[in-house]
Amino acid sequence: MDCSYCIMQSYFHPPVLQYFVNRDDLEAELNNLFAEKSISRIGTGEFTDSMIWEMWTDLSAFLVPKFSRQSYAVLELKTKTTAIEKLKSLRHNRKTIVAWSLNTTKVIGNEEFRTTSLAARLKAATKCEEWGYPLAFHFDPMIIYDGCEEDYRKVIEQLFSHVSSENIVWISLGTFRFMPSLKSIIKKRFPDSKIIYGEFITGLDGKMRYFKPLRIKLYKKIVSYIRSIAPDVLIYFCMEDDEVWKKSLGFIPSERGGLPKMLDESAARHCGLATDPISKR
Repeated sequence: MDCSYCIMQSYFHPPVLQYFVNRDDLEAELNNLFAEKSISRIGTGEFTDSMIWEMWTDLSAFLVPKFSRQSYAVLELKTKTTAIEKLKSLRHNRKTIVAWSLNTTKVIGNEEFRTTSLAARLKAATKCEEWGYPLAFHFDPMIIYDGCEEDYRKVIEQLFSHVSSENIVWISLGTFRFMPSLKSIIKKRFPDSKIIYGEFITGLDGKMRYFKPLRIKLYKKIVSYIRSIAPDVLIYFCMEDDEVWKKSLGFIPSERGGLPKMLDESAARHCGLATDPISKR
């Protein structure tokens, strides 16, 4: 897969994937984490796709059963693939969340090269739900373009026609943002892409972001679409300030104990985590 907007293009030099084979170190670190008996959320998809190695490795076959044998930590596997067949036979005890990055068919077709279609991702999510896995979904990065609000509405309708809202642990929202150095890389590698020509301004973190009123306008629409179907599902924002939260969701995280606490509580509720003692992570 090769997404035009991927921030990793400007992080990795050279921009190649690495697979670490020090399994003994991984197992020792997980054992130490589990021994702390505090709620933890662990993910494998920060610098790559969680499932991209499935054809060649047994990483998920190792991690999923290991997480299933404890009660304080949850594993999140984030993907744009449909490489889920190995998950079918694994004992997971609902301690693994399978999550998909979702976008409109236009963004997938124009910017997410060599990835699976929206329909294929949702079909895979349906299978994982049938196998008893809790689910999560990430609308990040959302791209602003003419007609995007209607396109995202259709994605949300398709999502909830495939899976049960009660089985979704969380949904994240985030709009396209990038370090200025990424612009020249996108222009060179993806000359047909138009995503860098939106209405951007330099944020306090140095990243280029859509003007805040544009982000809030889109977020409010997306939140309303989700809430109209699934009023109780946890929605959170990626890398947004309190003003965006307040104007888009009606509250700020600190009013509910902070975002980590919100995520911990949802994970505990959906995945059967022990809640005493409560999370430190």
